[in-house]
Amino acid sequence: MSRNDMATTVLMQIIAGEITPDEGTVIWGQTTSTNYMSRDLNAAFDNDELTIIDWLRQFATKEENDNTFLRGFLGKMLFSGEEIDKQIKVLSGGEKVRCLLSKMMLQHANVLLMDDPTNHLDLESITALNDAMESFPGSILFTSHDHEFIQTIADHLIEVGPNGFVSRADTTYDDFWPTRRPKNKWPPCTNNKLTPRNATFPGGVLVSAIKGETLVLMFPVK
Repeated sequence: MSRNDMATTVLMQIIAGEITPDEGTVIWGQTTSTNYMSRDLNAAFDNDELTIIDWLRQFATKEENDNTFLRGFLGKMLFSGEEIDKQIKVLSGGEKVRCLLSKMMLQHANVLLMDDPTNHLDLESITALNDAMESFPGSILFTSHDHEFIQTIADHLIEVGPNGFVSRADTTYDDFWPTRRPKNKWPPCTNNKLTPRNATFPGGVLVSAIKGETLVLMFPVK
């Protein structure tokens, strides 16, 4: 948990191998395959003259490199008809997120790294993504401002204390948060009556979470 979005983004970049940490190392297991979705959507689109289908084709295997297959695949991400022939340069933020989610699905990684994946998405798309992440069989490390997203997906918490001490608590976010917040500042949700989506946590904090061996990295709010 951090008041600064940049702090969690840098953490994600280090874990994804995008930047080198000042100290320490990040080591993945031998059977681990990762896929990273950056907060900076444009970083994944280096040729904005490509159409959606041709951009996705870059990540398809030889067996998947078929227009019928790719059209059907994009249809699952709500791209239909002539939409798949749109050039990347005219896409909205939400359409770019859906493209990146299509890429992640094609690449079959067992660990997903997602920096604020609900940003730019409408409610229908957020709900569909929420459901897909809940059923994902691997692990997910993500950041989000969305209370329901965090509460329903993350199920393992890791608190990084001010002296670097890490304590683990196998619980949900709403069970954990009341022990770390001022009274009456953020009521826990009960009976699945969650707070509205996109609600901001106290102090504008951002939560980094992992699903699978599933954890949430929470940096203390001062």
